[in-house]
Amino acid sequence: MGLFEQWKELANKEKSKQDNDVFWKDYLEKEKNNYEFILENRQNVIEGTITELASKFEMNEMYFAGFLDGINTSLIEPLELEDLEGSSKVALNIDFEKLYFNMLDAKADWLYNLEQWEEILTQERRNQITKEFRISKMAVSSKVGRNDPCTCGSGKKYKKCCGK
Repeated sequence: MGLFEQWKELANKEKSKQDNDVFWKDYLEKEKNNYEFILENRQNVIEGTITELASKFEMNEMYFAGFLDGINTSLIEPLELEDLEGSSKVALNIDFEKLYFNMLDAKADWLYNLEQWEEILTQERRNQITKEFRISKMAVSSKVGRNDPCTCGSGKKYKKCCGK
């Protein structure tokens, strides 16, 4: 069983509410520390084996697989997570704008509000990404109302034309 499968099993394992809260609090604190380090050092390319990187970020390999799962959609070239082992070499080429957008999508305010973002993206750019995120989540209806112009282009109201 690969590291990613072990991570999913651990994360989805039946636990008491208290154990579950302790598990996620511990993981999320480590994840936050990883992002603080990456942003402070402006590292958009991180290379090494899973074992080396997990050690560098003070996580066990399974937790690091969980971190990779979270950052994977923000990489320029996503990883094949199912194939990862401790000896697997990876290169994390991070797209910071995409990372910020994905943090907004995950509702991870403890991450997208990190002060280290100020050195990576200007406040204006972060506001623009936030606006793009909100627009992307707006519901748009393609349903034609009775009193809307008909979609066939006749110029009549829908109810008097194709909606009869």
